[in-house]
Amino acid sequence: MNHPSARMLELLSLLAPGVPRAGADLAARLGVSPRTLRRDVERLRDLGYRVQSARGTGGSYLLPAGQGMPPLHLSEEEAVATAVGLRHAAAAYGPDGPGPADSALRKLEQALPARLRGRIEALLAATEVPGGTGPADGLGTLERLATATHLRSRVGFEYAGRDGGSGGRRAEPHRLVLLAHRWYLLAWDEDRAAWRTFRVDRISGLRVPGTTFPTRPLPEGSAGLFPGPGAARGAVLFLAPAGAVARRLTARAGTLEPAGPGRCRYLTGTDDWDWLAGALASVGLPYRVEGPAELVRATRALTARAGAAAPADQKA
Repeated sequence: MNHPSARMLELLSLLAPGVPRAGADLAARLGVSPRTLRRDVERLRDLGYRVQSARGTGGSYLLPAGQGMPPLHLSEEEAVATAVGLRHAAAAYGPDGPGPADSALRKLEQALPARLRGRIEALLAATEVPGGTGPADGLGTLERLATATHLRSRVGFEYAGRDGGSGGRRAEPHRLVLLAHRWYLLAWDEDRAAWRTFRVDRISGLRVPGTTFPTRPLPEGSAGLFPGPGAARGAVLFLAPAGAVARRLTARAGTLEPAGPGRCRYLTGTDDWDWLAGALASVGLPYRVEGPAELVRATRALTARAGAAAPADQKA
């Protein structure tokens, strides 16, 4: 590797993990002499990278954390995987116009060599990632909630209900979960003294006052998020094996349990019974709604709308 620019990019990628690297090892990886390695390190320092060095046999070098975003050295497989991931992220945040994932994807495509750019362009052209039908979750809100969750910081926000009204909430954030292209916050609602699940796209006016809260044991089965203690729990009996249902079921926040030969029971909660009724119907397998009353009403309403959309006297 004789070109200085290429060597410095490779050197940055070797130093990026933020752990000390022996000078002899770096020189061997770059195929240069120790003197040339020292010159390359000085070039990085001239560009603003505060590379630290330690004396000793051969010496060692360290690039501390917090040095900004250095250039990344990706293998061809890593570049393809990154492009696919950014394509999915861009679709998730696409309704509000180009976002950071979309711009990052464009930058990656422009930086790739022609042979690899062609591979990725073919892959992206042949695949389609459906975006969400509603407004995307705010990336800034999501990031602040994640930070508050990690630091155990209390949060306050306005939350829009399904009826269109909104109200203030004070909560202890514990977990963020992505389900069916939507982010949900599992939190302890301080005003209601109970566990609640909040859709991130319905959160606005997020405030982080700076006060912290002690660790609180998560409710049993919290990975499914729904329902909270005392909340209605949906129960559906599928007249099909659990394996067949699992392959088609898009409502992931729940559990499937065997219920006899060729049958299984789906138990879940939701913040939108109408959505759950549609998700159950889309499975395309026979089932019976066992409860609660909210899911029964939503299923009957869905049946009535479907019947009105295709009346019996309409020619097929």
